[in-house]
Amino acid sequence: MADPASYRPKPGEIPVEPGVYRFRDAERRVIYVGKAKSLRPRLSSYFQDVTNLHPRTQQMVTSASSVEWTVVTTEVEALALEYSWIKEYDPRFNVKYRDDKSYPWLAVTVGEDFPRVTVMRGAQRKGVRYFGPYGHAWAIRDTVDTLLRVFPMRSCSAGVFRRAKAIGRPCLLGDIGKCAAPCVGRVSPDEHREIVGDFLSFMGGRTGGFTRRIETDMLAASESQEYELAAKYRDDLGALNRVLEKQTVVFGDGTDADVLGFVDDPLEVAVQIFSVRGGRIRGQRGWVADKADEAGFPELVQRALMTLYEGAAPTGIPRQVLVPALPADHEAVSDLLTERRGGPVRIRVPQRGDKVALMATVEQNAKQSMARHKMQRSGDLTARSKALEEIQEALDLPAAPLRIECYDISNLQGTEIVASMVVFEDGLPRKAEYRRFTVRHEGQNDVAAMHEVITRRFERLIKARAELAQSEDGERDPESGPIDPETGRPKRFAYAPALVVVDGGPPQVAAAHQAMTALGITDVALVGLAKRLEEVWLPEDEDPVILPRTSEGLYLLQRLRDEAHRFAISHHRGRRSKSMVDSLLDPIPGLGPTRRKALMKQFGSVKKMRAATVEELAEVSGIGRSTAESIAAALETSRPEPAVNTATGEIYDDPSQEDT
Repeated sequence: MADPASYRPKPGEIPVEPGVYRFRDAERRVIYVGKAKSLRPRLSSYFQDVTNLHPRTQQMVTSASSVEWTVVTTEVEALALEYSWIKEYDPRFNVKYRDDKSYPWLAVTVGEDFPRVTVMRGAQRKGVRYFGPYGHAWAIRDTVDTLLRVFPMRSCSAGVFRRAKAIGRPCLLGDIGKCAAPCVGRVSPDEHREIVGDFLSFMGGRTGGFTRRIETDMLAASESQEYELAAKYRDDLGALNRVLEKQTVVFGDGTDADVLGFVDDPLEVAVQIFSVRGGRIRGQRGWVADKADEAGFPELVQRALMTLYEGAAPTGIPRQVLVPALPADHEAVSDLLTERRGGPVRIRVPQRGDKVALMATVEQNAKQSMARHKMQRSGDLTARSKALEEIQEALDLPAAPLRIECYDISNLQGTEIVASMVVFEDGLPRKAEYRRFTVRHEGQNDVAAMHEVITRRFERLIKARAELAQSEDGERDPESGPIDPETGRPKRFAYAPALVVVDGGPPQVAAAHQAMTALGITDVALVGLAKRLEEVWLPEDEDPVILPRTSEGLYLLQRLRDEAHRFAISHHRGRRSKSMVDSLLDPIPGLGPTRRKALMKQFGSVKKMRAATVEELAEVSGIGRSTAESIAAALETSRPEPAVNTATGEIYDDPSQEDT
């Protein structure tokens, strides 16, 4: 580890102009690239007291042995140079979206004498018109195969084209009518280019004219009793409609836009992009990347945009880019994309209407992508084994913690306090052994709640251990063991964990340690995982254990913590909804527990119930018109106070809103 003071530039040596800087390690490898509106204050911030820096920044500056910079004239130039260097040097401390341009595109080689349609991957080239990207190459081939019967343009390779031209006989596609066969002169170059132009217009979103024209031709052929021709037009119309059905209309005004959705956690970020052209979704792509530095959300958005449009042809950049938050250097990014496109590019955050709805869909896809990524990672036996070994080594445990329990507290302004216990064995969740607690302690005190929950859990363990006492003849009573003889399943709390993880820092760890010590539990390890910096805290230790950001052990602990939080929130939500329903609907005559349960089953939450009409309320079994009117009146007059969820820190105007 190097001392940053050993390579700190001299005072006044760093320029104040915009520029890009690179940190290098002892082997001269570039480990971090950044940019700044003014280089002097930005670089000086890295050479303050190391203890004041973010842990990831600490690791970067102590891994480096030198820093260098390049001055540019504008922020736009700095932005372009920064991402050019990130791609060139692949620095390990930068967030790198692993978009290797491997997504397949539908491409038309408009620069050739006889343009052809094909599937292309890699960086976009001049003289080629691109549509997409698509999730799979087979989706492109299926679309092209359908459209070639309507737009019979060339789709063969250069070798096949030359061979057909030399022997004077077209390939199979020419014989079955899916190619106009320009190779043998059935159509002239101008006629073939006209077919290509129609194909490009259709793929570009101008579809209405083609379907209307074919429908008109079909009716005309039918009226003139040319039934075979009418049948061909019918099949062509069906082919176009099948393609259009696959391309969902999302914007009625024919907008061209790329819509980006993000889901991030302290270790990774998932990105999804929907490409909308002519109001229709033409393609989708996405990726999951490790977060190697402390970049904020606007910076993550900016890096995704630069990755997405780096090397893109002007036609691949739309007029609008919809994002959940503006990039860090909004104006510079917009100017750079405008310059590359050759026309204005607007980056905006949608506020209402169809664009907000599509943004929610894209973010939902990002959530699913992140979930699939985590499942694949957790399903890797080698990664799980490595994670357990890293935890054992970091915590100095006698053996790998094959059974880990994690606890989380959730409450709403000190009310409806609940806790969760999740269990992982061999790095995988054992959901049958999850447990929920309703905390008896009153007041907004997560530390006291944690003490109570740990006490109750290990009191049950002590009781289970006592039941394993030997019988008078020295043999163990089979019904006193950890397995229930009737169900064959483990008894509740019958197994001791190798490691207990609590969600929180030193206060929560101290409370759990006090509870375990009071009960004489000394053979179970205990740690806390703090959210902000992902620090691992041990009982009675002044300094935390810092696991590397790329550590499989840290990933497993984080997944445990997130799963405990999710399980606690779901329990808390159910209790809160039931409590609200009871308090709001109790005064209504004739509305007992059975009918309240039916209402909750139908609507799911007080918020949705409040939005329902009297007619919709009356459709619930057992609810008549007069009772529905009373329910609607009671919900309308109730005005919920703003509430703060202490588990998430979110403020709700309506406490019936779901937690996230």
